[in-house]
Amino acid sequence: ATNENLPPNVIKQLAKELKNLHETPPEGIKVGMNDDNFSVIYADIEGPAGTPYENGLFRMKLLLSHDFPQSPPAGYFLTKIFHPNIATNGEICVNALKNDWNPTLGLRHLLVVIRCLLIEPFPESALNEQAGKMLLENYEGYARHARLLTGIHALKPKPKFKTGAISESTTALNVDQTNTSMKCVDQKNAVSGVAAPQLLPSPLTPKPENGQDYPTAMPSTGETGVSGSKAAPATQKKEAGLNKVPADKRKMDARKKSLKRL
Repeated sequence: ATNENLPPNVIKQLAKELKNLHETPPEGIKVGMNDDNFSVIYADIEGPAGTPYENGLFRMKLLLSHDFPQSPPAGYFLTKIFHPNIATNGEICVNALKNDWNPTLGLRHLLVVIRCLLIEPFPESALNEQAGKMLLENYEGYARHARLLTGIHALKPKPKFKTGAISESTTALNVDQTNTSMKCVDQKNAVSGVAAPQLLPSPLTPKPENGQDYPTAMPSTGETGVSGSKAAPATQKKEAGLNKVPADKRKMDARKKSLKRL
């Protein structure tokens, strides 16, 4: 079925009603919109609290005939459910879709009536005879079986946490704690008069080798070249000159003594 099977005035009315259902959905009901085909209306119905269908999410559909709204739509549950007024193939039996149908009834009214059927079943007009009989004779057994099928086929998914937001907030907290720790160290050093330790070694400080420290005072390369390589020969010449003077004096004394003997 497509929108071509429905009159333009009906399509216009359905579009308006679907938009209203989407913006302000009934309690426990969400309707899906399909602009290409208004002949099939999908809805997700939450199981009412206090019923065997609690915590369940049931998908259903309404099939609109070509002469809608003169004739009622057909309703089906797509999610398996144990209910007196819902057949094993999902067909729904409710007076609003049968004898009580009125062309003026809207989709909102139909959906609300179907959800109310989960709260108050009508076993007298049962499509599922087993469910209707159990409801009348053994309600606890009926409720237990209905809860079992709800847990198997219609259990709502649990909401997931947003890990991205948690990760971002945790990262921001770690950054704040790191900045706070650095500020505390800087403040402590400022109070004690001690400069903050350098994270990188100074390029002017020589790096020790083999675990030994260099002397505190180290001459520069230029000074070593002048005072080390040139000063040593000058000192040796001076000492040689001093040694040479006494030797010459001894020679002069020896010559004087020889002349006196002659």
